[in-house]
Amino acid sequence: MITVLTIGLAFVSVFLAAFHTPQPHRLPVAIAASDKTAALFDVRLQRVSPDGFQVDRYPDNASARRAVEHRQAYAALLADDGRPKIVYAGANGPAVSALVAPLGSLCTSGCGAGEKLPVIDILPLSHGDSRGLSVFYASFGLVLAGFLFGQMTYQVAPRLSFGQRVSSLALFAIVGGLATALIASTAFGAMPGPFLGIAGLVALMAGAVAASTVLLIRIFGPIGVLLASIFLIVMGNASSGGVLPPEFLPGWLKPLTSVMPPGVGVRALGGIAYFHHDGLVSGVVVLSAWIAVCIAALFLLDRIAASAAILHAARR
Repeated sequence: MITVLTIGLAFVSVFLAAFHTPQPHRLPVAIAASDKTAALFDVRLQRVSPDGFQVDRYPDNASARRAVEHRQAYAALLADDGRPKIVYAGANGPAVSALVAPLGSLCTSGCGAGEKLPVIDILPLSHGDSRGLSVFYASFGLVLAGFLFGQMTYQVAPRLSFGQRVSSLALFAIVGGLATALIASTAFGAMPGPFLGIAGLVALMAGAVAASTVLLIRIFGPIGVLLASIFLIVMGNASSGGVLPPEFLPGWLKPLTSVMPPGVGVRALGGIAYFHHDGLVSGVVVLSAWIAVCIAALFLLDRIAASAAILHAARR
């Protein structure tokens, strides 16, 4: 009862603390415009939300547009030539779209009374993912499965050898990744991008969480289930932002985005689906490091336990 309540209350507390009133914190906005236009737009942005936006200058429209397409900025004011306009990536989710849409009313110099800037979505969500939920929920499903695998593998087969345990973990991750990609990408068309790329990233996420859970249970016993639940499921999924970018997370949670498996995995999946592979390299490196470190620690612990058993038997 205590374990289950602790997990449940931790989930409620962390998610409500992070998402009960999500607000952007220095959301990058690219500007390609004259000094006067950029300064005026910056002032008006600060009036809308004093800490909500961070203005970054770009030399021309093309570079500012690329920043949006590579998720270096969430919107861009293109006023380097011709009529000013605002572009954004709807693939960042409804929260960003709702935040960016009103920026058209922040008219810069050259607009008539009551005139608004056009706001254009240059990177929309796929037709099979109209609300931008698929990346997070596909990831969450295999992260949860990874935790359950790590927990059940010790309950059902506690005496597996190191080789058998690692082989079963690899089989679980590969099959889970392929099945998730088949469901999310092929069956529903909810996640654009290369099939094998999506399957590989999901497999790495599931493997990282499963390996971490196995290690925690190996070290701490039943308490490891509680620790894995809080740190990998609760904190990990909260730090991924869900359907929100990291800039919407509170300061105490945002640093975990770049180190926890769900956070780096969700960003990499979004990058491979929409944003020209943004976050892919760092995601693969971080997830692979989690798996490698956990497996190496399991191997070392098994060797130590085997050596202790041999020494004990020799003394008898």
